[in-house]
Amino acid sequence: MSETAISPDTCTQDDLTCMDATAQAQLIRTGEISALELVDHAIARFERINPKINATASTNFEQARARARGQLPDGVFAGVPTLIKDLMPYPSHAAGFGTCLFDGVPAQGGSPYTEALDASGLIVLGKSTTSEFGLLGTTETTAKGATRNPWDLTRSPGGSSGGAAAAVAAGLVPVAHASDGGGSIRGPASLCGLFGFKPSRDRTVSNGMPADLPTAGLLSEHCLSRSVRDSANWLIATERPNIPAPLSPTEIATPNPPERLRIGFYLEDSRGQTPDPEIATATQAAARLCEDLGHEVFDIAPPVFDVDATAQAFFALNGAVLAGFFDQFAQMMGPAFDEDGFEPYTRTLVQRARLLAPDKLHATGAVMASALASVSATAETCDVMLCPTIPFAAFPLGQYDPSKDPDRLNAFVERIASYTFPASLAGWPAMSVPLGQTADGLPIGCHFAAAPGQDARLFALALQLEHAAPWQLRLTALAQGL
Repeated sequence: MSETAISPDTCTQDDLTCMDATAQAQLIRTGEISALELVDHAIARFERINPKINATASTNFEQARARARGQLPDGVFAGVPTLIKDLMPYPSHAAGFGTCLFDGVPAQGGSPYTEALDASGLIVLGKSTTSEFGLLGTTETTAKGATRNPWDLTRSPGGSSGGAAAAVAAGLVPVAHASDGGGSIRGPASLCGLFGFKPSRDRTVSNGMPADLPTAGLLSEHCLSRSVRDSANWLIATERPNIPAPLSPTEIATPNPPERLRIGFYLEDSRGQTPDPEIATATQAAARLCEDLGHEVFDIAPPVFDVDATAQAFFALNGAVLAGFFDQFAQMMGPAFDEDGFEPYTRTLVQRARLLAPDKLHATGAVMASALASVSATAETCDVMLCPTIPFAAFPLGQYDPSKDPDRLNAFVERIASYTFPASLAGWPAMSVPLGQTADGLPIGCHFAAAPGQDARLFALALQLEHAAPWQLRLTALAQGL
C-alpha cells in the first residue's frame, strides 16, 4: 500500500470523509462500523453539502439503506456508498441522461458493468449530474441547473462527469462512477483535484452500449477517486475476464516502484496552442518530479493528426448517433416525444448531422481511422507521455452553458479536450494526476498516457507520484471546510 494512501489508521470514524473507499471498506470488514452506519453518514452529508454544489441528478436513499441492511457480496468495496453517472442506467434509479425529457424516468435494467459494481459491494445512493448526453465539458443543464466546483462555487467542475467530480471532491462519497469519451473523466479530475483514470480500450466489461455505434470505441467507463488504489481496485472489479496482463490486487497492496521510464513531454497541443502560464508551470514541475524519481524525461512533439477534419467528424458522428436515438425515442414515445425538449446545443448537432449527405457522413469514419493511425505513432516514441490535462484551471459558470452559440461551444469542446482526446482516439490508458495548484488554490492536473494495455505501468507511476507529492490532505481540508 502506498504510504500516502488514506487508511483507517490516519482517520477516526468521526471523520470518514478523509478516508478513501478502500479504507472505508476495511472499517466495515473489521466490524468497526456497519454498512448502514456508513450509508447514513453519507446521506447526512448529502443533505448538508449537496445543496451547495448540486452534484446529484436523483437519489434513492431507501434502496441504499435496504442494500446496506442486507447481505453484501464480499467485494473490495463492500458497504461503500457511491454514485452512478446519469448516462448509465442502474436498476431502480432514474435514467435522465442529463435531459429534461427523461428526467425521473426509471431505468429498465442495468448492464454487465453495473453488475460488476454490485459484485464489488458498492452501494449506490443516486445518480450524478452530467451534461445533456455527455456532450459538453461543463455540467450546466436545463434539467438540473449548474453543478458547482467545491473549490470555488462560482466555477465549473467540468464535464461531462462534473457531478461525480464535485461529489468526490466535496467528500459526499469517496469514489464515484464516471465515463470518458474525450476527456470527461480526466478533465473534471483536473478541475476538482482528483485522480482520474481512463482505462485502455476494451479493458472493461460491457456498459450495455451497442458495440457498433460509431462513437462506442471512444468511450471508457471508470471512476473518479481521492486515491490511486481506489481507482486501481475499481478497474480490477470491472475488467473483462481473460484479458492479457490483468491488474493484480497484490500490485496495489504492495506496489513496486516502476522501472525507469522514458517519459515524453510536450506543452503545445496538436494545434500548436500553449496552456495558460500556471498550467505550463505545473506541468513542467511534474516533469522535474519525474526526473527526481529517476525517470528520463525528454521533449517530444504532440500527437500529429488533422485536427480540423477530426473535430468536424467527431461532432458529425455525435450528431448522427443522437439523431438515431431521437428516431427511436419518437417511435417509442409517440406524441410525447418533442425534440424541443432538448437543449439548443444538442438540437443543433442533430440538425447538422441530418443535413449531411450520406457519403459525407460515411466519410467521417475514414477521417477518424486516419487520425487514429496518425496519433498512435506518438506512443511508440516513449514509455509514457506527459502533458497538461486541460489548458486552464476551473472556469466561471455560465461561460459555456448549452444555450450559447453552438460554434462557440464546439470550439470550447475542442479546446478543453485538446490534450485528452488523442488518448480516447488511440485507445490509450491515460490519467490526470492532481500535482499542481494555481496561485488562488485551484487544482491543476497533469496528464500521463501510455500505449494500449499499459494500464499497470501507469498505476505504478501514479502510486509513486502519490507517495512523492500527496494530495489527500488538500482534499480533506476542502471537504472539512464545506
